[in-house]
Order: sequence, then structure tokens, then C-alpha cells
Amino acid sequence: MASNQTGKARGRSAFTTMDVPAFGKATAVCFLLGICAALWAPVLLPLPICGLLAAFGIALWWRGRTVRLVGVALAGIGWVGLHAGWVLAAQLPFAWEGHEFTVAGTIANLPEHDVRRTRFQLQVDGDDANPRLQGRRLQLSWYDDFGTASAGPRMQLHAGQRWRMQVRLRVPRGLSNPGGFDAERHALAQRIGATGLVRAPETARLLAPPSGLAAWRQRMATRIAAQVPSASSRYVQALALGDTRGLTDEDWQLLRATGLTHLIAISGFHVGMVAVCGAWLIGGIWRGLPWLGRYWPRPQAAAAGAFIAALVYAAVAGFALPTVRTVLMVAVIVLARLWRRPFDVLGSLGLAALAVLLVDPLSVLSAGFWLSFAGVAWLAWCLPERMHWFRGFLSAQRVATLGLLPLSATLFGQASAVGPLANLVAIPWWSLVVVPLAVLGTALEVVWSGGGAFVWRASAWCFDLSWPLFESLAGSRFSLWWLPEPAWFALPLALLGALWMLLPTGVPAKPLALLLWLPLLMPWRELPAKGEFELVMMDVGQGLAVLVRTRYHALLYDAGPAVRDGFDAGERVVVPTLRALGVERLDRLVISHGDHDHAGGVPAVQATLPVNGLHAPPGLTWQGATDCVAGERWEWEGVRFEYLHPVADFPYLRNESSCVLKVASRFGSALLTGDVGEVIERGLVKRSRSALKADVVLLPHHGSGNSSSPGFVKATDARLALVSAGHGNRFGHPRRDVVARWQRAGAEVLGTAGSGAVRVWLGRGGLQLRERRIARSRWWDAAERARAAAILSGIEQTARAPEGLERVGTGQGRRMADAAVVAVGGVGVGDRPGAFLEPAP
Repeated sequence: MASNQTGKARGRSAFTTMDVPAFGKATAVCFLLGICAALWAPVLLPLPICGLLAAFGIALWWRGRTVRLVGVALAGIGWVGLHAGWVLAAQLPFAWEGHEFTVAGTIANLPEHDVRRTRFQLQVDGDDANPRLQGRRLQLSWYDDFGTASAGPRMQLHAGQRWRMQVRLRVPRGLSNPGGFDAERHALAQRIGATGLVRAPETARLLAPPSGLAAWRQRMATRIAAQVPSASSRYVQALALGDTRGLTDEDWQLLRATGLTHLIAISGFHVGMVAVCGAWLIGGIWRGLPWLGRYWPRPQAAAAGAFIAALVYAAVAGFALPTVRTVLMVAVIVLARLWRRPFDVLGSLGLAALAVLLVDPLSVLSAGFWLSFAGVAWLAWCLPERMHWFRGFLSAQRVATLGLLPLSATLFGQASAVGPLANLVAIPWWSLVVVPLAVLGTALEVVWSGGGAFVWRASAWCFDLSWPLFESLAGSRFSLWWLPEPAWFALPLALLGALWMLLPTGVPAKPLALLLWLPLLMPWRELPAKGEFELVMMDVGQGLAVLVRTRYHALLYDAGPAVRDGFDAGERVVVPTLRALGVERLDRLVISHGDHDHAGGVPAVQATLPVNGLHAPPGLTWQGATDCVAGERWEWEGVRFEYLHPVADFPYLRNESSCVLKVASRFGSALLTGDVGEVIERGLVKRSRSALKADVVLLPHHGSGNSSSPGFVKATDARLALVSAGHGNRFGHPRRDVVARWQRAGAEVLGTAGSGAVRVWLGRGGLQLRERRIARSRWWDAAERARAAAILSGIEQTARAPEGLERVGTGQGRRMADAAVVAVGGVGVGDRPGAFLEPAP
């Protein structure tokens, strides 16, 4: 008995004195977990608290033993909090939004020249033009005037130049929709302090010619374009320099369809290949000159050569994250070789992750971080050390496909069924032939101007040999599989399923692992039951796009704005939102009227999704459209649809001809009004007063001053009024007096500028809704931060958004991971007090 107790005590003593390596794999994982916990927390801790956590965590990290992992996690929370706080503090104050400034700075990236616009980043320097913006990085757009036949002076912009210009700035802010791009998160990760437009372009002045690494990259990209006549020169630019400006939307679509986006630009795999070539080159020199080994052993010299080659190639790529990750991994291996220490792939990967996170903890916000490290981790964990090269290559493809599919599906909402086949060809051919030729051409061009032309052309020719295969694969109906937006638990379950499937042969019940993939590949879509319907007002900026969905049918009312040679909400917002909601076809598309802020995105929607019926006002010439005429009715699954305006033979008068659509069921009703004004509203009140009564009303004409007349507002007797308008739009929509009019009538008013996309359900549970910006709340959200800043500054003492609209509150998931819906006017925790309404009958 005494010996057993002694053994147990000795075991406990051994456990408590066990040291965790200060820079091991477990340390890297805990540091990453701490960073993720801080980034996805509902609020950002104040900077002093973050500093204390970082200092305390580092102290525990230094002490060692089992408490080290706790210290590492705390250090991660504090470290990323400090970085995030510094970045947000460097962003434009909300009080300065919309103001014009004169700034001087250096163009920090390769300018992207479009038909009417040039986008570039300006690093504001210490010039006295505007010291308040000193050190900030600005994302700017320089537009030509409408009607200009040729591009203006914006084409003189080059990387590395120093300019002085007048700009109008705003806080980084984007649209918020299901399946949409998080512009605010991107700005945070890229350290963007403000976005804006170049004003008075004629006053812009070039202060200094291009210089630096960015200027060299642009010169090389220009030489490739000039010396490679093939259209694939844009791909040589991407593979040699990481310059993807020449790739069109069609190119990216094809690459996504074939799963090859990870090989375009300069990937980490390509950096590794260059590092191997550097090691071979130095090793060959040492073999040819044996006396060099007296001063430096050949293995150590080859390792140093690999690091230098990888570092130079990463610099050529502008130090993109995948290249930095690979360089750090190579550095770890080189240091181990120089110190004659053993190393393993997972250990070096952990050290590389620690290095990346210490330098840039906000890199966790980018998809590249997860795909880069997860890909190598899967391969290192699953593949045996010794295997025939061809069998190893096939096994690596299987591991990468299964291991990264959950991440790519979650991050991008899509998966490529032909991706594994395309990668079987592209990885060896591009990485061993096309990329080395592109890199060799760049090296020759550095040594001798014009020396790289032949090799660049050879690279383009080899690329063209493989491209027809990928085009045919992309055209297959199995090429791209769009997935609805999954629940938060879908990714962990799918990763667990992938782990189960990749376990060694002999592990039982592997087919059952497929069940763990179902929440990701076939998520619950929250479809209405029979007799119920759902309304989704998308956040398209200054425009309108509304989805109405019953159990088996979907109707789209308008498709958002589109600007010629510019932003197209149909392509950028409406189509991704429909895909994220699981809408595969539209049974009807209604164009309320022909203005570009309502109908601009229709062509993009028609080109992407099958549309069974198209309706438009009489007199609007639109191919394939039939007239929407008052009195026309139809029914889907117990939900009734009826047009209230325009009447037959009504002339086309743009806004006043808008199709007014009533959607009703036994659980509630909604009224979609387009851009009708007071004259049409009075006619509707006189002609169809009883039909105007609705639980949910779309504010006519985005809440302008010439609509929402008192009689119309009273006739609708709405409980919820929705307004689609862009933040800070030049029209001043919605007007404060109009918003107040609806609120006095008893309606809650919500707008896309402050709420993002708004989903409304009318069913057995009454009237329920979910605001995207609250349900998926993040502390970097610009609308929430603007609201908090307004309250703290005393501008608004009530819980209102800067636009003057009410927010429903936390009951719908503002601080809850499940993003549960809230009943309008309910009395749940966090609901706005004083707005209780009876539930829908």
C-alpha cells in the first residue's frame, strides 16, 4: 500500500514538474486559441487591460511548467487586443467622416487600373499638408468624369511614387449580408485607416518619382506585359511577381471552379520550391569548390542558400502571407541545421505560426492564414515519412482535399468537385515547369534588361498547354458547388469527420464520418412552413433588393444598383446572398421600375440563376418581361401575392410607375412599394385603402421627403417599417422627419445602413426578425462603433443608430452565438422597452 502511494505521489510530482516547451506545438496552439478567443469575443477589451493581460501572460509563459500554457493563452488575448486597439485607434475618427483633406504620401501597392477607376493605397507620410492623418494607410479610388472618352491623369499613378492630393475620407465600412464579404474585417487585417475618393484631380501633384520594392515590382510587371505577346502574360505576372491585377472576374471564376486559386500569385509551395533550388545551387557550388568547406560546411551553406532564395522570392511577391509563412518555416529549418538540432515538420510549423502571430496577430482574420497552416499540418500529421513519390503525391492530394474542404467551404461558401483532378495536373506542371521559368526570366531581366523575354515567353507557352484542360473542367456541371451558409457548429463537426476519415486503415465505421459533414454540406435553411413566408431586405447600399420566399418558391423584388464599369450589386451582393440562403432558382423576378439603383443588378442575376418569370411596369422596355398590373394575383403554398399599382394603361413615369406588391398570408402581410411618391400614395389610399394594411412595409423611395405621406402611413398601420438606403448617401435618405412619422404611427423603423440585411419571418410565431449586423455582431463593425461613439459623445442619448433608426436589441443574438430571432416588440432580454406590440394573429 505504501509503495502504491509512493508511486502515485511520484506520478503527481512528475506531472506537476513537467515542463512544456516554451516554443513547442502546444504553445503555438494555445497562443492561437487565445488570439481567436479575443478576436471573436463580443467586445474588445480596453487597451490597458490588454496590456496587463499580455504582461501577465508573458510572465507565466516565462515561468514554465504546466502554468505556461495558461500564460500563453493570456498573452495571446492581450497581444492581439493591443494590436487591434492600435489599428482601430489609427482609423479615421467618425467625426471626420465625409470631410475633405489634403494629404501627401507614398503609393504603397500596385495600383489597379479599371475602365473608369484606379484603386490604390496611400501611406501618408510626415508632410505638413495634414499632420492629423500622418502614418495612416488610406484605400483610395480615383475616378474619371462620366462621359470621358479616355483615361485621365490617374493612369500616371505608379507604385512607389509620392503624391499630394485632395481626398474625401470615410471610416472603413462595407455591406453586411449572408455570404457577403466582410470589408471592415479586411480593413482591420490590412491596417487600412480610411477609405475615400480623390477630389479635384486637377490639383493632384506628383512629388517624387517611383522608388523602392513596390516600384521595382511594377516595372517588372510592365516588362512582362510588353515582352510576352500571349494573353497568358497576366498569369506569368501573377506567378513571377504576385501581381494579380490583370486577372479578370472570369479568370477568378474559372480558378475557383477548378480549385486552383491557391496556386495563382506566389503560393507557399512555390516559395518552398525556390528554396530547394537555392539549396541545390549553393550545394553544387560547394561540391565544385571543395575548399569552401573549410570555412563553412556544405549542409549549413546549402541551408543558408535556401533561406536567402526564399526570402528574395517572398520580397518579389510583396511579402504576402503564404510566402511569409513559408519563409519562416524555412528559417526554422535553417536555424535547426545551423545549430545541428533535430527538427520535425510539425515543430517547425508551430514555430512558424508563433512567429507569424507575434509579428501580425491580426493575420488570423485572413483566409490565407488558415488554409496555409492547416494544409501543412494535415499533410505532416497524415502522411508517413517514407513513401514512393507518386503514391505520396496522390496521398497528399487526398489529405489536402479532405482536410481543407471544410475550411474552404466555410470561408468561401463553395467547393470544387473537379479540384482534385485539376490539382493533379496543375501542381507538378505549374510548380516544376511554369513557375521556375517565370522566376528564371525575372532573374535574367534583373541581370540584363531584355534577357528574360525568351524565358517568360516559354513560361507562358507552357502555361497555355495546360489551360484548355482547366477550361474544360471548369465548364463541367460538377465544377463548382455553392453551399448555403452553415451554422457555427458545422465546421468543427466537418473537421472531426475529416479527421475520422483520415485515420489509419483499420479504424472502424469510417463511412459514418460522412454524417458529420451533413451540417456543412446540407445545412438547415430555415425555410418557411406552408402558409408562412420570409422576407429578406438585402444591404445593397443606395438601392433595393428584397427576397420573398415561401416553402417552395422564391421571388426577388429588384436586384440592387449597378454602375457602368463599377460596382454591380447583382453580382457582388444579390447572387452571393441568394446562394448563402440556398436559393437555386427564382420563380419570379420583379423589376419595380427601371432606375439603375433598382434594376442595375438584374442582368447579373439573370446570367447566374434561372429565372422562370420576369415582371416590370407597363412601358418599361425589358426583354422577356411581362407587365405588372394592378389586380393580378397568384398564390404559393397558402401565401397570396397581388399587385396594387400601376393600373392598366398607366404611362411609364419612372418612380411613379413602380410595381407595388402586397404579400399576405393568415399569419401576416408585407407591402413592397418601390419608389412611389405622395401622388401615387394618395391614389392607393383612395382606391385600395383596405389592401394597404400590412404588418411590414417597405418605406417608399428609401424614405425620401416626397413620400410616406401621413394618410399612407396611417392606412398601412404597419408594425415594422424597413428602409434600404446607403450609409451617408448624398440624398439624405431616410429623412428624419419621415422616420419620426412612421415611429409616431407605432412602427419600428429599421434600415440597412445600421442593421445590414434584415430577415423577417411571418408565421406561427408571429412577426420575427433578425438584423445581420446584430446577429453576427463583431467589435470591428463600423455601424456599432459609430453608434457607441455617438452615444459617448452625447450626440445621441438614446439607443439609436447615427441614421436615427431604432435597433431592436440583443434578444435576437447580438451577444449570443446562436443568433436567435426576436419577436418584434417582444419583452425578451435586451428588447427595446416601450415598443410592445401584440403578436400577429
